[in-house]
Amino acid sequence: MHIGAQTPGRAPQREAMSKVDTAWLRMERPTNLMMITGVLMFSERLSLEAFKQLIRERFLAFKRFRQKAVDAATGAHWETDADFDIDWHVVLTALPGKAGKPELERLVSQLASTALDHSKPLWQFHLVERYGHGSALIARMHHCYADGIALVQVLLSLTDVSRHPKPGTDLPRAWLGKDGERVTQRFFDPAMQQFDRAMKMGGKMVEKSLEMYRDPSLAGVLAKEGGEIARELGNVLLLPDDPETPLKGPLGVSKRCAWADPIPLNEVKTLSHALGCTVNDVLLAAVAGALRSWLLENAFEPAGMTIRATVPVNLRPLEHAKKLGNHFGLVFLELPIGEPNPLRRLQRVASNMREIKSSRQAIMTFGVLAALGMAPAGVQRFALDLFSRKGSAVATNVPGPQMPLFMAGAEVSDLMFWVPQTGGIGVGISILSYNGRVHFGLISDGKCIAKPQEVIRRFQPEFETLLYATLMEDWTQEIHPDDAADTLRRLTGTSRKPKTSSTARKYTKDSGV
Repeated sequence: MHIGAQTPGRAPQREAMSKVDTAWLRMERPTNLMMITGVLMFSERLSLEAFKQLIRERFLAFKRFRQKAVDAATGAHWETDADFDIDWHVVLTALPGKAGKPELERLVSQLASTALDHSKPLWQFHLVERYGHGSALIARMHHCYADGIALVQVLLSLTDVSRHPKPGTDLPRAWLGKDGERVTQRFFDPAMQQFDRAMKMGGKMVEKSLEMYRDPSLAGVLAKEGGEIARELGNVLLLPDDPETPLKGPLGVSKRCAWADPIPLNEVKTLSHALGCTVNDVLLAAVAGALRSWLLENAFEPAGMTIRATVPVNLRPLEHAKKLGNHFGLVFLELPIGEPNPLRRLQRVASNMREIKSSRQAIMTFGVLAALGMAPAGVQRFALDLFSRKGSAVATNVPGPQMPLFMAGAEVSDLMFWVPQTGGIGVGISILSYNGRVHFGLISDGKCIAKPQEVIRRFQPEFETLLYATLMEDWTQEIHPDDAADTLRRLTGTSRKPKTSSTARKYTKDSGV
């Protein structure tokens, strides 16, 4: 079925692509496709026709999704697809065998390894009508269309907060007024304040340049701001390359996706409150612990090692999350995989995050991405390789609504997404909270981590180690990492706790947190 065909004889409509979006378009390599991949799982069946109708009514309300990304010598632009066909973008597929999680993970991995067709708008949905007792939906979208925050919100715009929604119900508006506002204040505001200040200065720079000789103080402020950002770039360029570990190496074209069973969000909040850190700190410390555990099991000793993960930082108010395009910077977060003590590992992650939030790394990398969008291909490749050598993974944490969602009447039981890696990075870690639970996902190059399930199954035990070490101590006193670790080993006979977390859940409930 063709939608929105052009009038015969008329040239297709075009509009210029932003420099940052252009950079993401040109970053694509056979070994690292610049594609965001997501999967939604449903507790009941989702019909193909009902989903197509949602796409027509809500998704295609964004005109960008009817447009192709065209790169040319004169610059990249968006061009309306005269032959747009919804049947190419929304396809029905089936899983083999038992049609369970292993089969779905293999299908997601295959699609994450397959490039989108650049002769069409760069997005596609694959509906698995029969997955377990329900259905599954796999979404693929090129990063040049939007960043992860925006694309997650676009996907959420296809959902409702009830099985039979009333006309005018707006999920994003309802969510962003509550949970999203708190997330914005806690994590994004420091970066947003710096970004707003830099953008206001940049927008007035030309206008004020002729007045600088009359107002030396203004020139000094601009020079100071620009100097700090320039120093930030210098600091990043001087970072040593990340150490050689099994997480790094030559990349192939095959990617592997996996996701873990979710953990209760209230337990994460309880732990962060007890230790005086953020939810994000706790989750990233669990990631560092999982990577350390996997390396040790694979006969690699990470003693004393620190690796870096590039972490996207949103540079716009979350209430504008559905605005398409890329509006984020990247920061380099150190993950202390060589630290054996789980609580000290958390302390170091929290300290690193506080340092990053007060820096201008996110603004600096946003500017670098814009510059790369204007640079020749050779310069872009050199810059990507330079930056990617300084990290071993990409780590993203996207807050989702803490309420059950429905799509065409079918309840969304679980969801996960993966952002692309750049340059020579072959590991991507995704964290997403939804409906009171935290979901972990991993995408890896097959040459780096052939079985990502072996890593993601360690997230929950690492989190529970942190949780139990904390619960065994006196919260009214400062918790010392060595004492907590000793207590945990003495009571459990190991540095880990038993598999079940029912005790922790009972404690969390009884404590009223």
